[in-house]
Amino acid sequence: MEHGKETRKIIHEFGAYSNWLEKIKTIDSLVLMKPIAEGKWSPGEIIAHILKWDEHLNSSVIPDVLEGEGMEFPEFGTFNRRAADYARTIMPEELILEARDARNRLVSRLLQLPQEVLVRPVPSNGETRCPHTGSPYTLIYIIGDFIYHDHHHQKQVDDFLRDAQKHPVR
Repeated sequence: MEHGKETRKIIHEFGAYSNWLEKIKTIDSLVLMKPIAEGKWSPGEIIAHILKWDEHLNSSVIPDVLEGEGMEFPEFGTFNRRAADYARTIMPEELILEARDARNRLVSRLLQLPQEVLVRPVPSNGETRCPHTGSPYTLIYIIGDFIYHDHHHQKQVDDFLRDAQKHPVR
């Protein structure tokens, strides 16, 4: 599939999350299940959170866009709580592999989509433009938002892991 240089760059940057997961899969399970701060999620819960959004993109958003429909995203609070709950039902090592595989499947699928599908304006929860930038919503625009979201959470986890190395979990 022929993609524009910028679109391809965005998809590959989105895929870089898998490399980050590879780096943290050797971290001790106890550390991965410890909250990053009081009242905050653990690294495992953060990974499950991103995993569940990846699954939603793959199972709902992309099919809807392909059908010419708008992108629909569930109510964030409930969706995110379910994702965090899921993290507590699976070993962190398995969760990381599942998250990596889900991201790789999603990236593969994005790379197979025609450029016109990726850049076609499509509503997101009924809105046609991002309220912050005024840019029209497109699938590739949403992927860019998810990259920003990934980076935010990766930094949280990296900072926590750096602190955990200085002060090991007992």
